[in-house]
Amino acid sequence: MRIGRLNSIGGIRFPELVPTQIGPSASFIEIVVLWVGRTVILSFICSGLALLGVRVLDSITPSVHKRERIGEDPFASGMFIGGFFVFLGLVIHGAITAPMSVSGPVIENVFDATRLSLLAVGFLVSLTLAAIFFRLLDKLTPNIPFFHIRSSAKGISAYVSGYLVFLGLIINAALSTPV
Repeated sequence: MRIGRLNSIGGIRFPELVPTQIGPSASFIEIVVLWVGRTVILSFICSGLALLGVRVLDSITPSVHKRERIGEDPFASGMFIGGFFVFLGLVIHGAITAPMSVSGPVIENVFDATRLSLLAVGFLVSLTLAAIFFRLLDKLTPNIPFFHIRSSAKGISAYVSGYLVFLGLIINAALSTPV
């Protein structure tokens, strides 16, 4: 380690052991712009995954028509929007707290192939687990007919909002996992 200039505290002179600059030579503003840009881009990518997930959820449980029924009731619409905001909060938290290298090419930092692969795997795992556990819990609890939610816009909205929170937690973990 290179010793910097001499410092003086209370008349006692000692060498500065802490380097004057740690990390890359990028300015604070450049780092913040990169960080905010990455957060916005990941938020849009993950929001697209959420909307795709709801569409795939429609095909996994074809007898429950989610998108059409949620719009029938203002409360159901509000629950869906609330679930989406919780999802988005989890995504933004994951994107903000995700480890980020402030050196190297910007494109590789924003579009980290390993992290995007984790997002894709997390998305597929969430859909697979949602389908498996929906059917499994339906079979294990015969007195609670899960497909009965199709008769209520509020029930469907609670189901979809729960899935969005579930997906948000998985994506948050994929984003914030150090790779």
